[in-house]
Amino acid sequence: MASAIVGQERVIELLLLALLSSGHVLLEGLPGLGKTRSVKCLAQALGTELRRVQFTPDLLPSDLTGSLVYRAETSQFSFDPGPIFGNLVLIDEINRAPAKVQSALLEAMEERQVTVGGETHRLPEPFFVLATQNPIEQEGTYPLPEAQLDRFLLHVEVGYPSREHELDILRLVRGEERGAKAPSGGSLELVGAARREIIETVKVAENLERYMVDLVVATREPKELDEELGRSIEVGASPRAVLALDKTSRARAWLQGRDFVTADDVRAVAPAVLRHRLGLAYEAKAKNVRPSQVVARLLDVVAIGA
Repeated sequence: MASAIVGQERVIELLLLALLSSGHVLLEGLPGLGKTRSVKCLAQALGTELRRVQFTPDLLPSDLTGSLVYRAETSQFSFDPGPIFGNLVLIDEINRAPAKVQSALLEAMEERQVTVGGETHRLPEPFFVLATQNPIEQEGTYPLPEAQLDRFLLHVEVGYPSREHELDILRLVRGEERGAKAPSGGSLELVGAARREIIETVKVAENLERYMVDLVVATREPKELDEELGRSIEVGASPRAVLALDKTSRARAWLQGRDFVTADDVRAVAPAVLRHRLGLAYEAKAKNVRPSQVVARLLDVVAIGA
């Protein structure tokens, strides 16, 4: 993936962590920064088909989940699966679809199933949703509900590449125009084996378990810990945040070749796990404080126990 996505090593790492942790990812960044390309490269590297859905204000739930279709030859209705039935599903501009579509997507993300015409249909395994969002264009968009944001394991911010990396991008795309292709060679079976190995072998010390819990509890009781945090956070993270910290920390340790989690693993994944789960206070929004800044302060003031 790094050979096809230049200057976004952090994004690649977080995508792999989410894949190994069986979680969904919200990619946020300005147009043209490689969000969709990253997802396509991941699908190519895994050797699996990518299902893509462009969310628009006129989208219907059936456009995502599928619908019942009348078959004249049998005089019966049968289910015609929609694009959500895939291993990797790219939701482009997720905040452009109305509430009913978001509700259908929420069921798929949380329950790994869809319900159409009173019947429940299981989604394939593994099932991985990668959604993109533009942080500045708000016309014709719908804010994602907090319950849906909480279902995303990670919130990944995609930034501008450096000057050197942008030159590499120019040369890379020029090479692709001549027919060069990104390498592939992975498989979904390999991902499944890696997940099982992480669950069975990677251990977390008790003090780090307490550290994960302390980080999340601090978002709910910020005033008791730090005055600045108390002015910044209005709504804290749910217990899903603790589970996400645990899963992604173990996946990062495994990628680093270790069978144990360190504090650096927890701190490395904390911003992507927590930033979209925090409800900022009015005072923080008025001062243009970003969730990433709040998480950075949180990591500064929450101590690691012995």
